[in-house]
Order: sequence, then C-alpha cells, then structure tokens
Amino acid sequence: MTKRCKALMRQIICFTPQKGSFSDLLAAWVRIMKPRRADWLTVLKELRTMDHPLYLKVAELALLEESFEANVRDYTKIIHAYGMQNRLHDAEKTLSAMKSKGFTCDQVTLTTMIHMYSKAGDLVLAEDTFEQLKLLGQPLDKRSYGSMIMAYIRAGMLKQGEILLYEMDAEEVYAGSEVYKALLRAYSMIGDSEGAQRVFDAIQCAGLPPDVKLCGLLINAYAMAGQSQKARVAFENMRRAGLEPSDKCIALLLAAFEKENRLNKAFEFLVNLERDGIVLGKEASEILARWFRRLGVVEEVELVLREYAGR
Repeated sequence: MTKRCKALMRQIICFTPQKGSFSDLLAAWVRIMKPRRADWLTVLKELRTMDHPLYLKVAELALLEESFEANVRDYTKIIHAYGMQNRLHDAEKTLSAMKSKGFTCDQVTLTTMIHMYSKAGDLVLAEDTFEQLKLLGQPLDKRSYGSMIMAYIRAGMLKQGEILLYEMDAEEVYAGSEVYKALLRAYSMIGDSEGAQRVFDAIQCAGLPPDVKLCGLLINAYAMAGQSQKARVAFENMRRAGLEPSDKCIALLLAAFEKENRLNKAFEFLVNLERDGIVLGKEASEILARWFRRLGVVEEVELVLREYAGR
C-alpha cells in the first residue's frame, strides 16, 4: 500500500461526523495526493476486506472522480453490494447514475439486478429485468437462470421455476445445487410429491448425487401427501444408494405411518432398523412416544415388537 493510500486509510478509520463532511475529506485527498485508479482500488479492497461501514460511501464518491476512471463493472459491484443489503433504492440510484454516464447494462449488471429483485421478493421487476437480459441475445448462464428461478420459488410459482430449470437443461446449462435444493424444499413443504419427485429426478440427471438431506425432503413430500408407502420406497432407495439414514429421515417416515394410522407397518419398519443395527434418535423416539401415548398402548408395544423380532 502506497503512502497516499495509507494516509487516506488513517483518515477513514479515524473519521467521525464531528470532523466535518466525509466527501470534503475525500476531495482534499484527491486534490493533494492526486491518486491514480490503482490507489482507489487498493483503498476499496482494504475497506471491503475490513468490512468497513464506509466502504460503499467511498465507492460511490470514487465514481464521481475522474482519477478513478470508472467502468461499468465498478457500478455493478456497488449495485451488488446494495442488493446484498436489500437497499433497492440505492441500487437503482446507482444504476441510473451508470446509465447517465453512457454505460449500457450488460449481462453481468442485469443478472445482478435480477438477483437483487429476487432476494427482495419483487417478482415483477425480476421478470422485467430477465426479459431485458434475453433481449441482449447472449446465452444465459446458470447465475442468470438461477436468480430468476429463486424469484419464482420465493413467489410460490414453483412450476414456472421448474420450466426454467428444464429450459436450462435444453441449453446444457445446469443450475447450482442450491437452486435444485430450494425448489425441492418448496415442493416438499407443500406436500407436492409429484413435483418433488420430478425435481429429485432432475437433480440426478444433472449429475448431482443426492445426499441425506435431499432424500429427506423427498420423504417429507410423500409423508405430507399421505403416501407412506412411497415415502418408504424413497427411504429404502436412499439406503440402497449407500446413504446412512438420519434420525430426521426415520422420524419423517414414522410420522407418515402415524398420519395414516399404519401401526403394523411402523412395527415392521422399526424391527428392520433394529436388525440392521440402526438406533432411533431423539426426534424419531419422540414421534413414537407421542403416537403410542395417543393410542394408549405404551405397555403393549414392547410385546408386539418382541413378536416381530422373533419372526
């Protein structure tokens, strides 16, 4: 770090509103030290690393200085930072300032805006920006698609998100695992087992090996839909794939049996787990205890389990 950069960093770190205007401080540094773009970038990098509260203020003021030699990516970085803080108004002001300087929105900038609108839950603006992105005529990348899919998920429009997922597949562009997981979770939470199964299959087609959490989401979808037998099949498929079932997965399947009052199936399932040396954890045990208390058969359960175990 050059002396001129160190001088500014000291002033920024020690700055308080009582000392006057921050913009005046920065203007004085520019006038006296005559910084180059490399100096600006060094200071901004240091402030970002420190997560300093004045980072964005310095970045904004730098855009106004000729010595900074601002380009479109400098504006995009600030828009992204505002988006991460859900400061939509400030991000849009920066976008307007960028356009007023004659810079056009490229794919990176528009993708950043989609991500911001998606995160803020503004589906209309996300869709409008996505259409602008398509008009550029360039192939869309997984971040562009992913941000728009997340916007649909947040809006509860899961089928529209799924359509985009298939559109990506057709273009041989594959979403990140977090997008697949978010869509699968959304279908799972509303008990849409068909949608959950489609996304689960798409995950495997994309070459992403499902883990225990993803399998748990599929089991939960079938459980909520009142399809305990299919939930059991999903559970067994998980085990056949070599994945050790978590207590959460076991609890979900027991809850599915309870919902359909299939006590015999639950006993059979528990005996099989015991034979394979799988011990119930806290969550699964609590579901069993609740179920048995409701039925008033706590003492009788031990006898039935012993009968199953002896077969």
